[in-house]
Amino acid sequence: MKKLKRALIAFLIAILTVNVVALGVINTVSADTTTLSLNARAAYAIDAETGQVLYQKNANKTYPVASLTKVLTLAVIEQDVRNHHLSWNQKVKITPAVAKVANDWHFSNVPLNAGESYTIRQLTESMMIVSADGSAEALALADAGSTAAFNKKMQAVAKKAGVTDAKIYNMIGLANGDLGKNSLKNVKKTAENQFSAKDMALISKYLIETYPDSLKITKTKMANFRVSANQEYQMININSLLPENGFAPKNGTIDGLKTGNTDTAGKCIISTGMFAGRRVIVVALHTKGDWNDQSKDAQKFYEKLTEIYQPVQLTSLRQLSKNVQDAHVVHAKDKHSTGLELIKSTTIWLPKGTTLNQVGAKLKIDQSDRSMTHQLKAPVKKGQHVAYVTLKPTGMPSIQLPVKATDNIKKNGWF
Repeated sequence: MKKLKRALIAFLIAILTVNVVALGVINTVSADTTTLSLNARAAYAIDAETGQVLYQKNANKTYPVASLTKVLTLAVIEQDVRNHHLSWNQKVKITPAVAKVANDWHFSNVPLNAGESYTIRQLTESMMIVSADGSAEALALADAGSTAAFNKKMQAVAKKAGVTDAKIYNMIGLANGDLGKNSLKNVKKTAENQFSAKDMALISKYLIETYPDSLKITKTKMANFRVSANQEYQMININSLLPENGFAPKNGTIDGLKTGNTDTAGKCIISTGMFAGRRVIVVALHTKGDWNDQSKDAQKFYEKLTEIYQPVQLTSLRQLSKNVQDAHVVHAKDKHSTGLELIKSTTIWLPKGTTLNQVGAKLKIDQSDRSMTHQLKAPVKKGQHVAYVTLKPTGMPSIQLPVKATDNIKKNGWF
């Protein structure tokens, strides 16, 4: 009888265990279908126009980024072509030091022959399509004369993009010592450029907004590079997310930007494309697994983005809850409140099935315009930027929108 009881108890425990495990699997699958994720050490995804953060993971911590650096290098070259410091048809003669890097099988390259000349356009295309390290070095030296001088230009453009915390050692993303004769003096040979995932997204946003034609290069799938009069090198874009490639997302179109890989940086990628009529930029640093794993993970991210989120037009604060449509004004002479309105219309990504008035909204008075009680203080001018509305969509990072006053409010003479 005791044996029978023990057997019955064991049977019931087994059933409960199976059910618990099954429920755990269901819960995991359910969570996975309602949230975005990237299998990377750090990641950052934004709407390229508004800057709305769609996903972030260790986004502000700086890491080596390998050849993602070349997005910034491209921005400098684009800038200097526009400013007539360089021209696309200008020829660059390759030095022995650059040829040594360009023909090193350890690096990503097209062959460059010492003494041979190549145009700025040729070198730029090879830098972005197949991540040619020697081409990046040749461009930087032609533009600024030295690695250190070009680094200063990179820092200046990064600052324009809103990046101030990056560590920049060269135009390629290799370790400093890998540049040989063109490496920085009195800097460790192992030093590598370091950016955060957010930094790389901001630089990519700046590049696309300021030099939109750069996407014509990054979306090129195949091109020939003339190495010499008797030799051509066929360049095949290594971005597997481009249209008709194996990992092209089914719900949008990728048209750039850049991959990268070193031992310390791991496999990194910046990608961008149009989804639900919006340009999205996604950065993933030190992704897990091999290149196929990276591409598959990015593909799933984009497909899930439009599966669970949708862009919604926000043209008026009346679309939000009433608590952000006006503000009480202290120290006022007559009128003690002002209406509020958006400084400009915008588009917000929201979870599907969510309306704008369902999103949690809070009003935060601008630091310079608030009283000790954190209320808006007189005087207030119509059209004056006075506050921010913070939105917190379910499962998404918060969004800050600047708002302005719709009324003139005079100050009470006692104050």
